[in-house]
Amino acid sequence: MKRQHIIFNLDDTLVHCNKYFVQVINRFADQMTDWFPGIPREQVKQKQLEIDLRSVDKNGLTTEHFPQSFVDTYKYYCELAGREAEETKIDALRRLGESVFQIPVEPLPYMYETLERLKAEGHELYLHTGGDEANQRRKIAQLELAAYFDNRVFVSQYKDTAALEKILKQMKFDRDSTWMVGNSLRTDIVPAVELGIHAIHIPAKLEWEYNVVEVKSEPKGAFLTLNSLQEVPDAIHEYLKQSPDAIHEYLKQSMEKAE
Repeated sequence: MKRQHIIFNLDDTLVHCNKYFVQVINRFADQMTDWFPGIPREQVKQKQLEIDLRSVDKNGLTTEHFPQSFVDTYKYYCELAGREAEETKIDALRRLGESVFQIPVEPLPYMYETLERLKAEGHELYLHTGGDEANQRRKIAQLELAAYFDNRVFVSQYKDTAALEKILKQMKFDRDSTWMVGNSLRTDIVPAVELGIHAIHIPAKLEWEYNVVEVKSEPKGAFLTLNSLQEVPDAIHEYLKQSPDAIHEYLKQSMEKAE
């Protein structure tokens, strides 16, 4: 089998992420309904999401956008209630928002087994993650992912088609043998499909609304939806068995060995 270049997303593809944000947002909503009795929790959460998404669209995937969304939501309700925003409460909310980046991360089921198998089969593994460089490197170091990705790690503040295209050109990938594996339709799957590489979508159980978009481009290669990381190696193998290019490559290698 021809060696494949397999690019993985990190958050909610290899490691848990969104569930930590949900936990902290729930604590924020509890605090806000204590300070502003009568305001529904879901309304507070929806306003925080609206403010957060607007910031991400403008500034990219920075660590500042999340705690700032707590502060801006608080200020919004202060203005509605005709109150002055209190600095002690602003500081407390900022610390609460920042706490999500200090939680030790956990691998998703079968993460190590999947990476180990793909590596053992001779495929080359890459990581393309979005967010703050220091925070993402913290997760990679904590879970010792360098054993699988070495220095083939890319962190993008704006994780989009342009960012993926830059990686593909830098690494001079053969796009027919390159895969993107991720949970985010917006930042993983749409860029992969638009750039003509294979795409594997593994939907997250808890998905951030930002990641949910429609895939409008026509796939040039594989476009698979799987339930688990564990399914990735077999799915790639099955696709390649059906691919004329894979058959041609196999015959070519067989002839070279015979000579």
